[in-house]
Amino acid sequence: MNDVLLYIIIAAAAYLLGSISTGLMIAKTDASVNLREMGSKNTGASNVLRVMGLKAGAITFLGDFLKAVIACLIGWCLKDLYGAMLAGLFCILGHNWPIYHQFKGGKGVACSAAVILMTFPWPAAVVSILLCITVIAVTKMISLGSMTMLVAFKILVAIQTALSPLPCIWAFLLAALCIYRHRANIKRILSGTENKLSSKKTKA
Repeated sequence: MNDVLLYIIIAAAAYLLGSISTGLMIAKTDASVNLREMGSKNTGASNVLRVMGLKAGAITFLGDFLKAVIACLIGWCLKDLYGAMLAGLFCILGHNWPIYHQFKGGKGVACSAAVILMTFPWPAAVVSILLCITVIAVTKMISLGSMTMLVAFKILVAIQTALSPLPCIWAFLLAALCIYRHRANIKRILSGTENKLSSKKTKA
């Protein structure tokens, strides 16, 4: 099998896997919950946490994290690091714009955390995730921590790979996707109205 076809298979499999929405599956356990109409109206772990509480949010994060791990493992097994990078990117794209759910998904944070750990774990991913946790702990803003993680990862990958073009471009795309999906959050951060982290269950 030639490399082009192999990469197409990896990308397609990862996108379809990413399109599986853990958040919507969890929401089906509570008939009163419609993630499309509540909180930030997306299907990711942050909104599940906000709408359904800590346990549901944690399960959603874990499910989204694991599907990205599986996607990257497929990439690694069928090709190599670049296969894992491609799989990770397309898993995030599937999560953000899922074909099974009218292309309306989450923001890709849990998937991104898994992807960076599966591709450049040390020091880039570990340091970036620790920065993310620190920012969230200090500011109580998941959105700010998430963007910090991917921007830091981009910088660290550039350093770690000595500006190798493909990893740098790939890491830039991950950061750009995260920032784009959080554009409404950025406006709220700048206006001082961004939601703060809370495990309290809410329907608004």
